[in-house]
Formats: sequence, structure tokens, C-alpha cells
Amino acid sequence: MSSETDWNVRSNHSGTWNDISGRAAGATLAAVEVEERIGKASAQLTPAERRVAEVVLARPQLVAFGTVAELAETSQSGAATVVRLAGKLGYDGFTGLQQAVQHGLARQLRPAAERIREPAASDAIGRHVELELDNVASTLRTLDADALDDLVTHLADPARRVHVLSGDASLGVAQQLLGELRALRDDAHAIEGNDVAVRRTISQLREGDVVLAIDLRRYDRWVVEAAAAAHGRGAWLAAVTDSLLSPLAAVADRTFTVAAAGGGPFDSHVGTLALANVVVAGVADRLRADATHRLDLAEAAWREGGALTDR
Repeated sequence: MSSETDWNVRSNHSGTWNDISGRAAGATLAAVEVEERIGKASAQLTPAERRVAEVVLARPQLVAFGTVAELAETSQSGAATVVRLAGKLGYDGFTGLQQAVQHGLARQLRPAAERIREPAASDAIGRHVELELDNVASTLRTLDADALDDLVTHLADPARRVHVLSGDASLGVAQQLLGELRALRDDAHAIEGNDVAVRRTISQLREGDVVLAIDLRRYDRWVVEAAAAAHGRGAWLAAVTDSLLSPLAAVADRTFTVAAAGGGPFDSHVGTLALANVVVAGVADRLRADATHRLDLAEAAWREGGALTDR
């Protein structure tokens, strides 16, 4: 779990796969709908309504099984604000919002220190299968085609330098993504290091550079501040995060939300990795000629040096 204080199957199994993925997707349709409605209405929400919306996304169980008064108290708003938000989102009062959440609002997970105290699942493998299928299905089914095309276009533009910025928890996925981008194109870099190094890198950004920021709740403060600073210098900013109300989404040109429900005390990054795979595949397709030459050169160098043992 990241810190808040750093500046930081086909063949004979196809039927089973389809059954499980279908259930996972169906279970999250209402959740996707609620999040999408909040995202679309975000600019029109008052500060009090935004506080309620944040609780709706962060604590779905409270909405699903609580009362208007409990939601109002938790969000430090009034009952009228709760009802007004539900109306702005297109629901028939709090009851309509509550029913939508009950039918499958995506799980927004609590800190690892809380989750590790939960009883262990009796069917750990089955639970993880459904959770991870759910994460991938929720992440990819809600992926907007125009937004994806825009991101791929920016990442594949050789005239633009690319910089990847990541919180501590998602660093492994970010490094994998960056490594693959570097195999496909020049000028792909990480924004990393201590406060001095990060600020120096951001100070040298050019207008039009691409910054891809990846971080999930609980957000690393330094990542949020670095992303805002990069955007302020004219960089085109894409955010991969867990909510349209995340602080990264507030400053990004494009936001991509991922599902991160985990079967243990930590968030899952399977959905984030699935999104990264889609993005890299798109960039490779756009840069097919140059990327093919680059990969051929790398393969020849590996063979000549005996770098890999694939036999």
C-alpha cells in the first residue's frame, strides 16, 4: 500500500471462462454506471455534493446499507445535499442511488492494515479468480475508445518525449510499461528519485511532452504534486487511477480508471497491467515499422551475446 506522506482460456474451458467473466461484468455494471455518472457530473457538483460523491465511491457499503442521515454525517453534508446529488446523477432520490450501489458498486478497498484483519476466505483460489476477472473486465469494459486512441496517439508520436510517473504501490506495473515503451520508441523516461531529482526533471519538461501518471488510493502526495506541476508546465497529462474524483483526475487531460479489488490486504494491480497491455499493443501497432526494426536489433544483440537461455 502506498504512503500518503511522501512527495512522492479457450478450448474446453471456454464455457467456464465466459460464465465467470459474464458474472463479473454483470456484477459491476451498476458500479460502472454510478462512477460514470459522477464523473460526467463532476464539474457541476458543489463542494458539499463532491464530498458526498467521494463517500459514494470510497464507501459503497455505507451507501448500500446505510441511511441518508449516515451518508450525510459521514460526508459532513446535509441530508438535502445527499438527495440533491442523487437527483443530479439521474436517480429517483436516495433510494434509486442506493439500489444502483446495491446491484454492484465496485469495491473501493480499505487500507491494508484494516483488510488484513478480515477472516481468510474459505475458497481462496475461487475468490481470487472472480476478483481478478472482475478487475480486468471492469477496467477494460469501461475503457473509452476515443480516450484510448488519444493516449496511444500521444505515446506513439516520436516528436513528443514520454515520461512515466508512478506511486510506490504501482511502481512494478509502471516499470514494465516503461520498459516496453522504451523497446518501441526513443525518449521514454521515468520521473523518479528524491525531491531534488523529481523537481529537476519536471523543470526540464517541454510543452507537449507526455506524462503518464499512475497511482491508486491512497495517493502518494508527491505523485499528485508532480503531476500537477508537469501539467502546469504544458505537458499533456494522462492519469491511470481508481476514481474519476481522484486528485490525479482533477489535473489530467485524459483519465483512465482501473478496478483494484484484492483478495488480501493489498490492492490488485491486475486491472492496471491489463490496461497497460492494451496501451502498449496500440503503440506497437502505430509504430510497427520502426518498432519492428528496433526489436530486430535487440534480438540480434541478445543472440550475439548469448544473453538469453531459451532452450
